[in-house]
Amino acid sequence: MSNRVIPDNSQLIEMENTKANGNDDRAEVIGAGTPEGGVGICGWILTALAWLMVICTLPFSLCVCIKVVQEYERAVIFRLGRLLPGGAKGPGIFFILPCIEDYTKVDLRTVSFDVPPQEILTRDSVTVSVDAVVYYRVQNATISIANVENANGSTRLLAQTTLRNVLGTKNLAEILSDRDNISTFMQSSLDEATDQWGIKVERVEIKDVRLPVQLQRAMAAEAEAAREARAKVIAAEGEQNASRALKEAADVIAESPAALQLRYLQTLSNISAEKNSTIIFPLPIELVSGLLKK
Repeated sequence: MSNRVIPDNSQLIEMENTKANGNDDRAEVIGAGTPEGGVGICGWILTALAWLMVICTLPFSLCVCIKVVQEYERAVIFRLGRLLPGGAKGPGIFFILPCIEDYTKVDLRTVSFDVPPQEILTRDSVTVSVDAVVYYRVQNATISIANVENANGSTRLLAQTTLRNVLGTKNLAEILSDRDNISTFMQSSLDEATDQWGIKVERVEIKDVRLPVQLQRAMAAEAEAAREARAKVIAAEGEQNASRALKEAADVIAESPAALQLRYLQTLSNISAEKNSTIIFPLPIELVSGLLKK
């Protein structure tokens, strides 16, 4: 018969609460936290022999049995293939029994990796090469060991797939101008998928979007043509405004003949101040007026 222990309702409720809080290192896997009686008679015998060997070889056995993990590490211990109750150990000193216990160190620090450039076909049928960087950390050491074979490698492969799937639904203009929203959506998607692996994805950033050379030339020609069109429109508007201002000034001067002569004298003053070598022959305004009337 199987020695598996089925938790009661109160234990199930407690496990769901700790899963919602996300701050407990206890294993959320089948069989986790099973009492030591589940190992059977052979397990008890092997455990007793391991303790006897440790006691007989004191103090030399302490060099093998005592282990230390750093502040940023946790140790997941297996005894006869079963997870020990209480979750991951550390930081500090912990004790293992030789021959029957095995442990794995898990680094809880934030890890970053580059997603290799991915050739992506956008929604508007443009092929681009996009690479990104992902920041993640192990949130639950026990789950990251018991629920997935290689949590780090699985997260890297999932990041590549998610990058291709998300950007494949976007236009080129959205990829170039809306990187923040795309990064946020990718981060939430990765975090939701890796939660059952004990991984917390903290940040995703799109590093570079590389376009084909022909497309770059076409976009550059389009941008240059648009700038030239805007420049011509601005120049035409300036000429129109200048012509309107000259017309208004001519109308004002035409109403007062003395204003034309004052303007003439002001022009002579400016010429004499800027170009001293220029020789000016004043022409009477009356002569000009007579010629204009004829």
